[in-house]
Amino acid sequence: MYDPVPPEVRARLRALRILPRRAAGRRGIGMHHSRSRGAGLEFAQYRAYEPGDEPRQIDWKLYARSDRFFVREAERESPLTVWVLLDASASMVQADGARPDWTRLDAARALAACIAEVAMAQGDVCGLVALRAAGLQLVPPGSGPRQRDRLLLVLHELAAEGGFPDPQRLAPLWERVAPDDLVVLLGDCFDEDCIALAERLAAARREVLAIQLLTVEERDFPFRDGRRFIDPETGEELLGDGAALRAEFLERFGAARRALRSRFDAAGIRHAEYVLDRPLDEPLRRLFGAGRDPGGA
Repeated sequence: MYDPVPPEVRARLRALRILPRRAAGRRGIGMHHSRSRGAGLEFAQYRAYEPGDEPRQIDWKLYARSDRFFVREAERESPLTVWVLLDASASMVQADGARPDWTRLDAARALAACIAEVAMAQGDVCGLVALRAAGLQLVPPGSGPRQRDRLLLVLHELAAEGGFPDPQRLAPLWERVAPDDLVVLLGDCFDEDCIALAERLAAARREVLAIQLLTVEERDFPFRDGRRFIDPETGEELLGDGAALRAEFLERFGAARRALRSRFDAAGIRHAEYVLDRPLDEPLRRLFGAGRDPGGA
């Protein structure tokens, strides 16, 4: 079975927790508080014992003081639905010359598998939507070993091609991704439609997180000779001298990254960057690290 998560990364995933800003509000066994009462982990209130209550819920110390049976009620725990939205446009096949076998798409597949593993390990459900020019490829949310295998199979077979899907092809998202669901967007975030989708989801009460995937060459622009730069989505070419272009490229690319971060911040979207030479779990530790304030960026 295809497994893109290295063993050393998998070991570090155990320290991560996906903590939403809002309660999911549905009954289940996840780590997120709902508005219903019952036998859970967070104490809410006492109530009088009723036939059928489990003896383990009785507060025996309170009984010793009052000579009456009281049951401890707690907030029921509720599963969160986590959706991974993965940009599968042609720009995701970009890799670095030093490591041509590790593309943005490879990194996105591995990050998606990591997110699913963290979500399901804490009792939540996870689904996947691949965003392709031809339409959406969707794996409905689920949990357990079978769901893990479904996700890994789709990720393994996923190819990146064409442009980002037109807005009308994204309509099924609004039928599937419910308010209070948590969405993690994986992509290079170079396409305006991709950014606009994240902003629209956030404005519609979906909690959105974004991980922008960048190549080392985009970050450092190490070219010192003549180069032909090709847009993988449009095929447009630019001939230029790497050394002459470097300063302008880094200035403009840095400005674009800052502008993107500002847009995400304004929309309430937590975000992180992943550069292809960095540890795979680095952006996940930023977003899901233990003790992280879920309201922070």
